[in-house]
Amino acid sequence: MARPWNFSAGPSALPEPVLQQAAAEMLDWRGSGMSVMEMSHRGKHFVQICDEAEADLRELLDLPSDYAIMFMQGGGLGENAIVPMNLMGRRGTPSADFVLTGHWSVRSHKEAGRYGDAQVAATSGAAVDIDGKPQGAWTWSPPADTWRIRKDAAYLHLCSNETIGGVETVQWPDMAALGAPDVPLVVDASSHFLSRRLDVTRAGLVFAGAQKNVGPAGATVVIARRDLLGHALPICPSAFDYANVAAEHSRYNTPPAYAIYVAGLVFKWIKAQGGVPGIEAANAAKAELLYGYLDSSAFYRNPVHAPVRSRMNVPFVLRDESLNDAFLRGAEAAGLMALKGHKSVGGMRASIYNAMPIEGVRALVEYLKEFERTHG
Repeated sequence: MARPWNFSAGPSALPEPVLQQAAAEMLDWRGSGMSVMEMSHRGKHFVQICDEAEADLRELLDLPSDYAIMFMQGGGLGENAIVPMNLMGRRGTPSADFVLTGHWSVRSHKEAGRYGDAQVAATSGAAVDIDGKPQGAWTWSPPADTWRIRKDAAYLHLCSNETIGGVETVQWPDMAALGAPDVPLVVDASSHFLSRRLDVTRAGLVFAGAQKNVGPAGATVVIARRDLLGHALPICPSAFDYANVAAEHSRYNTPPAYAIYVAGLVFKWIKAQGGVPGIEAANAAKAELLYGYLDSSAFYRNPVHAPVRSRMNVPFVLRDESLNDAFLRGAEAAGLMALKGHKSVGGMRASIYNAMPIEGVRALVEYLKEFERTHG
């Protein structure tokens, strides 16, 4: 049957060629006679799969050798605990600073407070006036030159793409230019990882849940500068100690093997699309098409300040929100799935990750036009 257009924020759609290859190899991976799900994580077959995935990701990111790549469990939310347990104690008294730009950075800040002194360096949690235009809470990003960073903080945390609010911060700061050269930047890049060129070396550590642009839920990618390893708090479980995981090439304990395998297929698919630059061009075209229509219409509205609108997660509201249920019913009937916004903000949200082709965005825009014509 025809597959619908899946706009889920995550777990999200995977590229069809990846699904097809995974299906073809389900019972027998490359003549091994085994499914990847049946392999020992220390056997030669899975070691090859895991090492290939790491090498392909390093190539996609042009990542230098002084950064470790780790495939871990726990998801992005789990990293909210794993990061502070690994990094908060590296400079004595456990501490970290946070830039709050929406739901996920707030969650990160709250969780880190369980392990040390977590302070707010900047927040967009209140309405302000940007360029003479009033902005609502969580619809903008505080300029880096306004961040109040403690020079003795163990790290500074930034969520560079807020999946729920649709705020994207793509200019990662030079911490030395901000007067904090010894404070590494930690970035939660879960929902725009591999969607555009980002200078990973601006950060000391980057993490991303796999279920947006990397693969199925279950794996988390962690990229860490090697000098930041080996500072875990005593309470950190050994399986979550970055030093252990990096030393064993993501196989300190049984990793999320099948999710790593699929992630490796996704990395090869991205390379076939022209790498990250090729994917970025496609994503820019999709975002321009969708935002272009939303901005041309008085029937729909995107609340996010234009310079920080996410290419991946596009929230919008109907002028008459009593039509929300009818909108969603009609969308599903048209094969447009998972457009309901997060419960914390309401409205609608279209997540247009790497695997969403521009044809899906065109279908969404045509539906938006037709719904406006019949209900406007």
